Amino acid sequence: MSVAKNPILAGFYPDPSICAVNDDFYLVNSSFAYFPGLPVMHSKDLAHWEQIGNVLDRPSQLPLQDAGVSRGLFAPTIRYNDGLFYVICTNVSFGGNFVVTAENPEGPWSEPHYIEGADGIDPSLFFDEDGKCYYIGTHPNVDGCRYDGDYYIYIQEFDYKEFKLVGKRVEAWNGALRGVHWPEGPHLYKIGDWYYIIHAEGGTGPEHAISVARSKDVFGPYEGCKRNPIFTHRHLGKIYPIQYVGHGDLVQAVNGDWYMVMLAVRPTKGFTTMGRETFLARVIFEDEWPVVNPGLGVLSDNLNIRLDEWKPELPETTWPNVSKKYEFKEMKSFGPEFMTLRAPLTDSVKFDEDGLLLKCGTDNLSGTGVPSYVCIRQDSKFFEARATLYTDNLMMGTRAGLCLFQSEGFHVRFEITENRGRVVLVNKGKEELIAEDALRESPATIIMKISGTSLSVYSLNDRGMQPFVRDLDISALSTEVAGGFVGCTVGIFATDGDDREEPVFARFKSFTYERFEPVIKD
Repeated sequence: MSVAKNPILAGFYPDPSICAVNDDFYLVNSSFAYFPGLPVMHSKDLAHWEQIGNVLDRPSQLPLQDAGVSRGLFAPTIRYNDGLFYVICTNVSFGGNFVVTAENPEGPWSEPHYIEGADGIDPSLFFDEDGKCYYIGTHPNVDGCRYDGDYYIYIQEFDYKEFKLVGKRVEAWNGALRGVHWPEGPHLYKIGDWYYIIHAEGGTGPEHAISVARSKDVFGPYEGCKRNPIFTHRHLGKIYPIQYVGHGDLVQAVNGDWYMVMLAVRPTKGFTTMGRETFLARVIFEDEWPVVNPGLGVLSDNLNIRLDEWKPELPETTWPNVSKKYEFKEMKSFGPEFMTLRAPLTDSVKFDEDGLLLKCGTDNLSGTGVPSYVCIRQDSKFFEARATLYTDNLMMGTRAGLCLFQSEGFHVRFEITENRGRVVLVNKGKEELIAEDALRESPATIIMKISGTSLSVYSLNDRGMQPFVRDLDISALSTEVAGGFVGCTVGIFATDGDDREEPVFARFKSFTYERFEPVIKD
């Protein structure tokens, strides 16, 4: 037996979709305006997960020019059929709904096949037993929206070889509750004699929920479960540690057990900085309706996974991974967990025997260009990020350092410029200089330490850790204040206020991300 610890993917991993191929599980998440797009995770037991690549890792696959960080890629679905993997997704900034395919989930994935006539968002594919394929998605009420989020779920046959919709479109379902807002994220399954639509409703916030409808015919009519919504935390109040539960996708293990992945958040004092994360629940069927986490009715911290006939030799679950140290002189490229904004930094990054050269670009973090920012997801409420960089060549106008980034209008930077260290908070698009002091060491080690919604900033020298800021309130870097659909990322950056003929490169030795246990005061 293996034990899955929730969340199974901590940090900014929203809108999970999962499929199984024999005893292998593959999972993808939304990535919005980050590049590369749509991380691909692999597991043998639903407890141990490893990122094996990204679906969209070429600029030709992922146009994101000038997209805000919460635009771009919404709600992917991953499916497998007859030797081929399919990911269907929406690029809300360019092109709309598309499909990509791959023989290997690690890639390479094809160029996008944009689907003519597939309006709306949150598409999914279902491969039926008779060889037919169906597209299910959402779009605004065709009779006119009576209120914000007045959407319908529609089904249409899909030619998966020609990547086009065929036949009639059926408005199959518009949510379980009367006047419901945002029926979205639908998935279609056939289990036994029934076709099931499992979908989210209520919006991806405090009212989020998972509902189900079923029919003996793929096009309906569909009847809703009398227990709808079949899973939610919205009735538990704001003090409950896990909230916003929704956007579920079913998967069956080879031993016949059913599970559901879904998103949820873990706020700190009412503020969510890590964004929506991926959680796991058990599912059984009673009276041919799904029951999620039977006998409990809420997400659990731990979930026993019965391996039965599939028994991979795996170590004890190691989540959380407490430390990640990247010595750049030992690297030739960034791993799949690293991201940039909107496009790759092809000509802005160089690895050599001394570390990483990162171009001081003219695009900054407050705009919608391609800043020289390389990051990973924040995956803990309590962590420390460190960067060691040389400061000798940082001339007037250039800045380099660490950034905790929620969006263009909400982030905090610890930057070095002209032998000075500066802590800058960007709140509602306005920059505020929080602290500034001399910082002449080269190389210099700078540190951000986050405890929930509190940030402390230090430099490290031969006298130890020198504080720049203690306990800065960063609750503004939360979904509740900043809005959007993303969680925070943390990484290194370099910018230049001047457009020079000869670009300046900041040199970084290392980057470290380390979780720590909070100190509980009596």
